[in-house]
Amino acid sequence: MAEGSLSDDFQGAKTGSTGGPLPGRWNSRGLAMTFQVWGWRREDASRVLAWVPDAEGGRGAAMPRRTSATKDPTAVERANLLNMAKLSIKGLIESALSFGRTLDSDYPPLQQFFVVMEHCLKHGLKVRKSFLSYNKTIWGPLELVEKLYPEAEEIGASVRDLPGLKTPLGRARAWLRLALMQKKMADYLRCLIIQRDLLSEFYEYHALMMEEEGAVIVGLLVGLNVIDANLCVKGEDLDSQVGVIDFSMYLKNEEDIGNKERNVQIAAILDQKNYVEELNRQLNTVSSLHSRVDSLEKSNTKLIEELAIAKNNIIKLQEENHQLRSENKLILMKTQQNLEVTKVDVEAELQTYKHSRQGLDEMYNEARRQLRDESQLRQDVENELAVQVSMKHEIELAMKLLEKDIHEKQDTLIGLRQQLEEVKAINIEMYQKLQSSEDGLKEKNEIIARLEEKTNKITVAMRQLEQRLQQAEKAQMEAEDEDKKYLQECQSKSDSLQKQISQKEKQLAQLETDLKIEKEWRQTLQEDLQKERDTLSHLRNETQQIISLKKEFLNIQDENQQLKKIYHEQEQALQELGSKLSESKLKIEDIKEANKALQGLVWLKDKEATHCKLCEKEFSLSKRKHHCRNCGEIFCNACSDNELPLPSSPKPVRVCDSCHALLIQRCSSNLP
Repeated sequence: MAEGSLSDDFQGAKTGSTGGPLPGRWNSRGLAMTFQVWGWRREDASRVLAWVPDAEGGRGAAMPRRTSATKDPTAVERANLLNMAKLSIKGLIESALSFGRTLDSDYPPLQQFFVVMEHCLKHGLKVRKSFLSYNKTIWGPLELVEKLYPEAEEIGASVRDLPGLKTPLGRARAWLRLALMQKKMADYLRCLIIQRDLLSEFYEYHALMMEEEGAVIVGLLVGLNVIDANLCVKGEDLDSQVGVIDFSMYLKNEEDIGNKERNVQIAAILDQKNYVEELNRQLNTVSSLHSRVDSLEKSNTKLIEELAIAKNNIIKLQEENHQLRSENKLILMKTQQNLEVTKVDVEAELQTYKHSRQGLDEMYNEARRQLRDESQLRQDVENELAVQVSMKHEIELAMKLLEKDIHEKQDTLIGLRQQLEEVKAINIEMYQKLQSSEDGLKEKNEIIARLEEKTNKITVAMRQLEQRLQQAEKAQMEAEDEDKKYLQECQSKSDSLQKQISQKEKQLAQLETDLKIEKEWRQTLQEDLQKERDTLSHLRNETQQIISLKKEFLNIQDENQQLKKIYHEQEQALQELGSKLSESKLKIEDIKEANKALQGLVWLKDKEATHCKLCEKEFSLSKRKHHCRNCGEIFCNACSDNELPLPSSPKPVRVCDSCHALLIQRCSSNLP
């Protein structure tokens, strides 16, 4: 298109085909926008058209000028819409590239672009008659794209699912925004323009979408793939928006151009400032990480010292365990000797008891039972001692395991010390209880000896009493015989006999007193037996106490098992802490490398780069410039079509091929 064609078209728009002045509005149906371009200069128009390619892909292809008398109003409308589309697309691309960030729905050039596209799509629409009213909307042809381009089905389904849209115009506006975010608006509209037989159902033959201007606009839309937009469609009221073009954005003076260049320079300076601030933040994080590493090293040295102290304590505990073993062996030898002595004594006593009476046999049987119970108790005590020895063996094994794992189990040493102290106290208590049980056994042996002496005395006394009773019975028999003889022989000797009887009665009284004394002696013996039975009950209570001590010993074993479980859990926690520490060290190394790389980075300006750094191809309108967010160099789209998260931004950003390969290699080496 020639340089003067745009001004001629605007002159045609002002004067009309007949040369008369127009009121400043276009004659297209449905377009209600003011066109105030009376002060537009020819230089500005030539500058715009020199940037925008024409329909054949060339720059400034010569077109024959039409005189105002031969121009068609619809052609003028199409040319004006084409020029506005060129201006809006150019302004949007330039402002987006200078802005340097993702665009949102409040960005003014983006809003004006959607308004211009809406007017372009509305040009030449046919009015469709419905049952109630006339319908004229662009949603019909846009909905047709789903049949021609299968990938557009997602946009159509999401637009229909939006809850706030009630009119077809609102759905069409939402469709345009979603297509821009997908960067496929040019592809969708190209498929639609190719099928002109289908478009003829919606557009007139002179419509923009049916002519070459539609193909030119679709070609211009390819440049919008450079822009990243993030638009919120749900919250906007797309049904009631008024689509009016604001021409003040495109009317520029020399001062405005100078201000724009200044704004561009200021924006570049601000971008450099933000980049430097991000580097400073990263350096601050690195310094904090260095301080953390130093603190961790100090804590590690302290823990190593504590480990050495713990090893010394463990050696002392092992020596104490050896001493306790030797003492336990001596105790076992003494108890065995005492048992052998008591067995010999008991056998001798049993042989003596066999010659005694039935009552004494019962007493001896009870004594035997008591001795059996005591022997069983001694066996139980020996079993407990064996269990304790096995427990000590287990503790020794656990201590060996602790020696191996002590480097990783620093926090659990304090708890293990307490547990070992408790085990010491338990061993001391058990040793004291064993000593007390031995003392009790000695006392019981002494009591048994006393009982045997008492029983011997009782047997001697009983024999003496029996002899006395036999003598008394013999005396009574002799007295009775003598009485009979004296009665038969003579009654005269009754006085003498009575004297003898009185004497014998005195003897009988003495015998009765002796019997009473013997009865009292028997009562005292019975009381002694009761006392001995009480001592036996006391011994039984002591045996019950020993049984309770057994239960306490079992409870201590359960507590020891629980402590072992806690010990294993703490081992697992320490292993997890070790893995986390290794991960943190790897992250710190990555951050150090990233900082080293970032300290040498410089954000290259657009003016300084004319060729791609990798493929060395020259940049043009089709081959755009792209910054690598990692190294700061400028590349083409093919050499920087990668996205990865960086330390400066958690979201994926554009990265060149060489940085992409390097970062992936680093991540793969850091993985376990």
